[in-house]
Amino acid sequence: MSREHWRRIWRERDEAEVSWFEQEPRTSLALIEACGLAPGDPIIDVGGGASRLVDALLQQGFRDLTVLDVAADALERARSRLGSAADEVHWLVADICTFHPTRPYRLWHDRAVFHFLTSPEARAAYRRALEAGTAAGSWLVIATFAPDAPPRCSGLEVRRYDAEALAAEFAPTFVPVEARRQLHHTPAGRPQPFTWLRLRRSTG
Repeated sequence: MSREHWRRIWRERDEAEVSWFEQEPRTSLALIEACGLAPGDPIIDVGGGASRLVDALLQQGFRDLTVLDVAADALERARSRLGSAADEVHWLVADICTFHPTRPYRLWHDRAVFHFLTSPEARAAYRRALEAGTAAGSWLVIATFAPDAPPRCSGLEVRRYDAEALAAEFAPTFVPVEARRQLHHTPAGRPQPFTWLRLRRSTG
């Protein structure tokens, strides 16, 4: 992932102008709720940037939240928005392909990153980070562009998935439990179909 590319995006655009902006991350919240987590369970939002998911999770009482993004500018937007509540969140500036988790998370959430990993090597690096940052029984909630979504996003090529192909990327370590399709509309009104999966880690 190009740190400079994403820093430039966040320098040039407001939060509500980026194509992935959601005022309320309803699909993420629904799938996370289905995982039945406890308030103290550790959660990481990979590629979370300025997403409002962390706001909603704080409001729901979750106490161990980490937001990771390659762009420090994006994380700073979220920190500023949260004010003093930002002190309750762990903020990590890192490239997921070189990230070395120091502990397992009960939930790994990603709505932003995986579909940008177009090379087998990058996807393998992502899986290594994922497996190092989870344990048996951990949950993976992940979204990518669907097969009928645009082939590019923010000037970069994306890799598109249906539910079966996305599940295959994480087999056999993670077993799919639920699949959804979401038709997201960008702030400009353009449709972006997403494939969502909720998976559970079956092996340690």
